[in-house]
Amino acid sequence: MTLALGCIADDYTGASDLANTLTRAGLRTVQTIGVPGPDLALPDIDAVVVSLKSRSIPAADAVTRSREAEAWLRARGAGHVMFKVCSTFDSTDAGNIGPVTDALRRDAGAGIALVTPAFPETGRTVYQGHLFVGSVPLNESPLKDHPLNPMRDSNLVRVLGRQSRHPVGLIDLATVAKGPQAVRARLDALAAEGKGAAIADAVFDADLAVLGAACLTDPVSTGASGLGLGLAQALVASGRVRAASAAEGLGGPVGGPAACLAGSCSQATLGQVAAAEAVMPVCRLDPERLLAGPEEAEAALAWAAERIGAGPVLIASSASPDSVAALQARHGREAAGHAIEAALAAIAAGLVARGVRRLVVAGGETSGAVVDALRLRAFRVGPEIAPGVPVLGTVDGAMRLALKSGNFGGRDFFADALALMP
Repeated sequence: MTLALGCIADDYTGASDLANTLTRAGLRTVQTIGVPGPDLALPDIDAVVVSLKSRSIPAADAVTRSREAEAWLRARGAGHVMFKVCSTFDSTDAGNIGPVTDALRRDAGAGIALVTPAFPETGRTVYQGHLFVGSVPLNESPLKDHPLNPMRDSNLVRVLGRQSRHPVGLIDLATVAKGPQAVRARLDALAAEGKGAAIADAVFDADLAVLGAACLTDPVSTGASGLGLGLAQALVASGRVRAASAAEGLGGPVGGPAACLAGSCSQATLGQVAAAEAVMPVCRLDPERLLAGPEEAEAALAWAAERIGAGPVLIASSASPDSVAALQARHGREAAGHAIEAALAAIAAGLVARGVRRLVVAGGETSGAVVDALRLRAFRVGPEIAPGVPVLGTVDGAMRLALKSGNFGGRDFFADALALMP
């Protein structure tokens, strides 16, 4: 197997988003969970997205895991490796976007990496190096309040510069509008100045195709799924990949009970949980009790066991930002987050042990913990539920899953997801 494109994602839902984007663009894509072992048989494909859970771990650990993923992808022929990050670029001043990008560049011998989290289709644009969510800068939007990596600065040249060993430059919209050759010339000029990375503006969908064509010949890039779309379009346009008419099928229905888990506290997920109450039983967990011991999780499993035979259920730890802040103040930000993730992962494992074969999970960190607990290793990519969120099927055909970032999906996301997961 020789890959046309290798990708490393810093969380599982972001990996699903990217795998979905590549599939829509015509690339036959598989998403793996962690760096695949030698016993994992993969079909004939164009791209692999290696999912890591590295966004909020210590930078040194994120670098180590990302380098391992890059080595695996390069060994399978990937000439270009994209480091996939969140479209809100959430990261602390210590990393992990800058340190991982630096390490991948060094390993590949790259002079500079193009970097952009823009994806106009989902309302993320970059102008003059500033990240916008809809019509407002990131630091003025509700998305600034990520529970682990709050984002208070929309100037990405400044943000990435605080994390990186080398200066960071800018490729402005006027340059992007002139096409791939102008962007390529600007990248080369910035590299000659000693810049290690360049934030690229992108306001329109067409800008992504320009950026993808400009950086495809480089060994490394960093961005959100929008940049992945541009790279995929460049691969198809160059003739290196023949666009597939559709993603490889997921096979027949899996049947069996269905369940949903919500660990995100984003405004979107809170609204989705509220909407789900009209169509399925909902169990709202007490986060304080979750931190106190296993009893709350055990009670939730018992509640679900009585109901999953009659239809899908939803178990949610989601709470308002104020409630989350109070919980973190009492127990510590990381301790509270990790404890809730672990509890939801244990609930997911318990649900599967009780026969659940269709599982919808809301929240990036929660999704990562659930996939780890279930020891899932790779997925085929199926139909899209909402922008950036596909149905995933395990390679062995035993389960269907949907893993979504907290802010993704419409108000009826849970019902919409289950409708596409027979």
